[in-house]
Amino acid sequence: MSEQHHNIWWGPPKKFSTHVAERKISWHELFYDLVYVIVISKITHYLASHPSASGLLDYGYLFAMTFWGWYNGSMYYDFHGTPGIRTRFMTLWQMVAVGALAVSLDSPPESILFRSTIAIMFLQLFITYLWWSVGIYDKQYRKLNLPHTLWFLVAFMLLIFTFWVPFPYKRIIFWLALVINHLPFALMAKRLKRGSLDFTLSSNMTERLGLFTIIVFGEAILGVINGVSHLFVLDIYVWLCFGLGILIVFALWWLFFSTIADRECKKGMRTANAVSLLYLPTLASLGMVGAAFPALMENDMTKEDYFSSPLRIIFGASIAIFLCCVTAISQYLIYPPEYKKSKKMVQRSLIIIGIVNLLLMFLFSPMPVFYYLLCVFISLMVVIVIMTLNWSRIELSKISQS
Repeated sequence: MSEQHHNIWWGPPKKFSTHVAERKISWHELFYDLVYVIVISKITHYLASHPSASGLLDYGYLFAMTFWGWYNGSMYYDFHGTPGIRTRFMTLWQMVAVGALAVSLDSPPESILFRSTIAIMFLQLFITYLWWSVGIYDKQYRKLNLPHTLWFLVAFMLLIFTFWVPFPYKRIIFWLALVINHLPFALMAKRLKRGSLDFTLSSNMTERLGLFTIIVFGEAILGVINGVSHLFVLDIYVWLCFGLGILIVFALWWLFFSTIADRECKKGMRTANAVSLLYLPTLASLGMVGAAFPALMENDMTKEDYFSSPLRIIFGASIAIFLCCVTAISQYLIYPPEYKKSKKMVQRSLIIIGIVNLLLMFLFSPMPVFYYLLCVFISLMVVIVIMTLNWSRIELSKISQS
């Protein structure tokens, strides 16, 4: 009886074999997401402050590590989360680790690398413990969490090794550790298959990914605001550019959630891995849109050459990457049979508009940013109109048939 009471208040991890068909996202999970709002803001600000190839590489690494931490914490809660005290404290410690990373990104240039590496190592070690500890309570899960424990420890050792290697090689090791961090879920798929088990991305995790996307959309909006707030002159031209920036983010939001939201993921662990990996470049490119917008406005106001800031090129390229990744994710989602033809048309349109946005970077190099933003917005609206007309026609057809 005492052990039963202990389990109620302490709350050991839920067993992997325990499936919950439908559950709402808890306040606990929403609170967990808050700290990621801060760290993503710091990471996008870092890219805006370091508009170079090395800055872009560091942005990609920091964003990918942050997403890896969030995804593992969210998957842990989805697999093993309980209302007990243990789950709440596990969430608290991860929030501390991510918060420490946010603090380290504000460090002076001479100490930012050391401090951020320590914060990332703390996050790495905690995630390793998180998955390893499940095997203490769920003996059947030990064979499944073994890849997580071993590969995450290898990545942790690589992070320690960076303290003794010259700087040019540090970045290579960081990225190698990041790649290793994504191996366990792929290996877990093989182990599940051997055990005649399978895993499908739950509707709750699909919704969590959508909420995380909203966080990054918020950073894109903040980038547009920052792009005009620091300007000394706020004339009608600036306000028009500001409005177009907001409209572009709104159009990207429309395309993303019209294509992906409320769609179930196809069955299988491999599909779930593919979707989660595709979300990474999708969200990273969206963050780049917000980070690059201030450079668009600053160069336009100072009449500098279009290519004087790499972020102006990044702005167009990131929109193209975002649209292509949305198309790729839609391949793994379940649509009603009547949407099959329309889905292919929308996918082709997204790819074409992505290519158009790459061309716009070069075609509009000598022209004011207002006309460039206007063309970007019009190109996105073309897809929105095509999508809305096709899907409205399908819905009207269903109503008339009923």
